[in-house]
Amino acid sequence: MILYNLPIVFCVLLVMCFQTNFFFTSVFDKSARKPNRIVYFMVYGLLCFIYLVIPMNSYIASCVALLMIFGLAQSYDVEIKTKVIFSILYAVLMTMVSFISLYIFSVFDSIDFTTLDSGNGQDRLTFTKSLILSCVIMFAVIQIIRFISKRRSFSLPYRYYIFFLLVPLISIYQINVLTATSEKNIYYFMAIIGFLFLNVMVVYIFDTIIDKFQFMHENTQLQQQMNYQDANYEKTVHSFKSVKRIIHDTHQQFLYIEECIKRNDSAAALEHIRVTLNKVEDAYQRVNTGHLVIDALVTNTLNIGQANGIRMDTRLQLYSLEVNIDRYDLCVVLGNMLDNAIEASKKVKVAEDRYMLIQIHSNESALFIHILNHMDKETAPLHSQKPDPEYHGIGLTNIARICDKYGGNMTIESGHKVFNNMVVLPFHTDNP
Repeated sequence: MILYNLPIVFCVLLVMCFQTNFFFTSVFDKSARKPNRIVYFMVYGLLCFIYLVIPMNSYIASCVALLMIFGLAQSYDVEIKTKVIFSILYAVLMTMVSFISLYIFSVFDSIDFTTLDSGNGQDRLTFTKSLILSCVIMFAVIQIIRFISKRRSFSLPYRYYIFFLLVPLISIYQINVLTATSEKNIYYFMAIIGFLFLNVMVVYIFDTIIDKFQFMHENTQLQQQMNYQDANYEKTVHSFKSVKRIIHDTHQQFLYIEECIKRNDSAAALEHIRVTLNKVEDAYQRVNTGHLVIDALVTNTLNIGQANGIRMDTRLQLYSLEVNIDRYDLCVVLGNMLDNAIEASKKVKVAEDRYMLIQIHSNESALFIHILNHMDKETAPLHSQKPDPEYHGIGLTNIARICDKYGGNMTIESGHKVFNNMVVLPFHTDNP
């Protein structure tokens, strides 16, 4: 402990604070920082001052050090389990680096660092020098971690965090055993270097496993989305078959009406015309813009809305039947937008409040889609509310991905129990 020279204490405190923050920024990224972080730095500074100035046994000192590190980790908006594992990892790395620094200076000063006394002037100087050297070495270690860390936000199951935590805990136990029982020679020094390397590699392994799990998760989501698109295509095919069936059946109906007219049975002819028109209205597309994807998906949504007591307004006007957007991409965008709106509308408890507006129009250069729906809550969370949300949470992400592909834009507005989703998709001249 440093019991003298407050300017040195203050300088060491600033360096340690900067270094700890630098470490967490390296593994969590700047984007995870919370606003108004000054309170966390003040708590860190107070605990660090106590750690540096007040004499205490090694166990209490370790607890204070871990508490101040974890306190600064709270200034980042990440999962608590991630904060814990990286706080402990930083404490272990700093302990290893401190052992290395003490060993280096004890060799230079020809003293046994296991018997250093903080009350002795020479030993206090060794402690101070080793602490400063520890900070310098730790900056190099953090740079290595910064290089290998991808700062992923994907969350692993708790058991994997526990497995990774075992490595630094076992390492610190082994180092303490070595310090108490082994001769302080070059082999001792190399053993600590080896433990330091092992714990730095934990970050690389941790990131690699997260990368693998994230890839598997995205593959699962992609398969779910493919199944969803297959269902949309099925709706389109069904719509196309309905049109063909209507064309075929209409020919037979005209033959019967022609026979009624020949027999001067106008009442039967009129009645059959009325029945036929009703059948056509029920079987044919309720939407007929001329674009099969739009007609099929909007018609299906209108049918679902009618079955669930949702008032539906449609405002559809295409500048031309040529919508130069890939049909698959249009199914992704429009299908997800309509499904999200239907899903939210179903949850509105008062039937009279269930409402959807579907507005689609185009000009010579772009397609504009605006879906408005009422909600049961004042504002809407932007994650899926479907069962197994981890498999359905990429709907908005996929819409945004298609918008990026076409150089378009998606805008979301939520408030006063109304949700607006607006998409602009510029046409690609090379798309069918």
